[in-house]
This record gives sequence, structure tokens and C-alpha cells, in this order.
Amino acid sequence: MNISLFIASRLKFKGKLAIVCIAVSFLVMILAVAISSGFRIGIRDALSEISGDVQITPVDMNYLDESSPIERNAPYVSRIESLPEVREVRPAIYRAGIVKSGTNIHGVLFKAFPSAVADSSASLGISLPSTLASKLQVGVGDFVPAYFIGERTKVRKFRVQSVYEPLIQSDDRMLVYASLEDLQRLNGWNADQVSVHEVFLKESERKSSVMDEVADEIGYILFSEMSDPEYEGPTVVSTPSTRKYPQIFDWLNLIDFNVLFILVLMTVVAGFNMISGLLIMLFENISTIGVLKSLGMNDRRIARVFLTAASSLVLKGMACGNIVAIVLCLIQEHTHILKLDPSNYFVPFVPVHLDLGLILAADLIAWAVIMLFLLLPSIFISRVDPARTVSMN
Repeated sequence: MNISLFIASRLKFKGKLAIVCIAVSFLVMILAVAISSGFRIGIRDALSEISGDVQITPVDMNYLDESSPIERNAPYVSRIESLPEVREVRPAIYRAGIVKSGTNIHGVLFKAFPSAVADSSASLGISLPSTLASKLQVGVGDFVPAYFIGERTKVRKFRVQSVYEPLIQSDDRMLVYASLEDLQRLNGWNADQVSVHEVFLKESERKSSVMDEVADEIGYILFSEMSDPEYEGPTVVSTPSTRKYPQIFDWLNLIDFNVLFILVLMTVVAGFNMISGLLIMLFENISTIGVLKSLGMNDRRIARVFLTAASSLVLKGMACGNIVAIVLCLIQEHTHILKLDPSNYFVPFVPVHLDLGLILAADLIAWAVIMLFLLLPSIFISRVDPARTVSMN
């Protein structure tokens, strides 16, 4: 039997407040990690859905007219699809327009890709974001005229086939989805002409650093293809989402910094609370320390006894904090009780994502740091005189 563990299990500790403080600290840490991860994944996936993780566009890309199409089946597409980080390369068409309903008008960006609308076989069918449908006061089945400015103004009368909830809600990011064939006819293009190619990375590879690396690799592929004397297509470039939406990714980096600050702060708070808790335990059991010393146990083994008991308290507080945090995250994930202003936070509710690996890493690091803090009060043990403490008892 481990004598240190046996003695530690017999020690009594009245400082229950320390356990509560530990639980609250771990509760805040897990919530911070889950919310940060939720923002990062939710907004990153939303941006990916809007424009892919990397976009391949002509250098003179213009949303206002039908100039500069690129080949849907360009020779570089198969090479990009073979990259290990790439999940899919999807052709798309963008065209800026103005939609109108009664006296309500709004500038939007039409986007088309294969199966962009529920029934792509239906001519002039569109899918509107709920925010735009509310502004225009239209619903499924209603007709919405759209105006396209170019060399000459073109008018099309679209029928609303569906209304979708945008993942990122903002007045200046209203995408209206249409069928690929409708926008090709609008632009006077054939079936092999599109505006862009959108590259989607695998879920595990969808990180800012990976997006930049893949964009550079795609850029090299494009350069090698365009350097071929037989290449007759337009000049194209690759742009990662990190460069298309730098302010959003900077905002996510700021959230990550804030979370790191919270983790450090809560770990320090929990550590100092446990230092005070361990000192209370040492004072309450000072006669026990004297007896153990008189029986021949050295300071290191005695310190191990009290650190084992303190570690048990930290683990109890950690478990309580984790359980409460996970329950709160599950409630928010399924009910979206906590709402946000989309104009400031891009999403309408507080997103949470329970990354068990990240949570476990935060727990282990915090526990290790707290245990290092607890080495400080264990120095008190060497100052205990067994002759005085035993006689006092």
C-alpha cells in the first residue's frame, strides 16, 4: 500500500471554499474554450460556404458585367483537386444586381453553382436570405424583379423558390442563390464558362495557416499552367479567405487572444486559491506533520502526502466545473438561448463547440500549473519542529 496515499485519504480539510473557487475557474475556462472554438468554426464554415476557402478568379474580375469568364473544366482544376488538403473544387458565377419589391429595393450579389437552388431545373428560380426576404416583404412563390447593370441594363423576373437562414447575417453580405444555367444565359456564356472556381478544404485542414499555404500552392500550379505556350485562357490568381476577409480573421485572432488571457487568469486565480487552501490544510494538520517527522518521514514524503490530498481537491473542483460547463454548452447548442447582434458578431447567437481534445488539454495544463503553485506552501513543512508540535499536542 502507498503510505502517502493512505495518509492523504485520512486528512481532513475544512476549506471547501477552495474547491468552489477551483470549480468556478474551470467552469469559466471550459466555457471560454467552447465559445472561442464555436466562433472560430461557425464563422470559418460560414465564410467557406459563401466563397470557398480559396478562390480562383481572373485578375480583372468584375461583378457588374459579363466580361472575363474562365473555363469550367480548365486543365489546372484536376491538379488542384488532387492536392491532399482539398475536398472539392466547385465552379460558380457571381453577378451583382438590384432586386425590387414594391417600393423596397436592395443591392445584392447573385451567386450560382451546381445545385445552388432547390430545383435547378426550374427557370429563374432563386433562394433568398431571410433578412432580405423580410426587407422586401416577399416569401416562397412570390416574384421578384432584378436589374443587372452592364453595357446595357438587363431585367429578369425571378420566382422565390426558398428562403434560407444565412450563417453570417449582415446587410452588406446578402447572397441570392440562382441556378448556374440562368446566370450563364444572363451573361451570354456557354455551359463551360463560369466566373470563379471555389476550392473547399477538408474540415481538418480548414485553418488560416493551411488556407494560406494551399493558396500559395495553387498559385504555383496556376503559374505553371499559364506558362505553357499552349495555354489560351485568361490570367487567373488564387486568393485565400484570410485575404478576402482579413477583418473577420483578425477579429477571430483577437477572440483567441482574449481566451488565452482568460485561461491564464483563471489558472492563476485557481492556483492562488489552492495555495491558501493548502496552507489552511497544513496549519490544521501541523501536529500530524510533527508526528510524521518524529516517526522518521522526511520532508519530501510529507509534502507528497499533502500534495496528494490537494491534488484530489483540485480534481474534484475540475470535475464539477467541467460537468457544469458541458451541460451549459449543450443547452446553448440545442436551444440558442443566448442571442447576439449579428451586425456586431456576425452570428445571431453565441456559438459553442465542445472540442474534447482542446478541453482535456486545457484541463491538464491548468492542473499541472496549479500543482506547481502548490510546491510553494510545501516549503512550510521544513520549518515544522516535531519536538514542539508533538509536545503542544
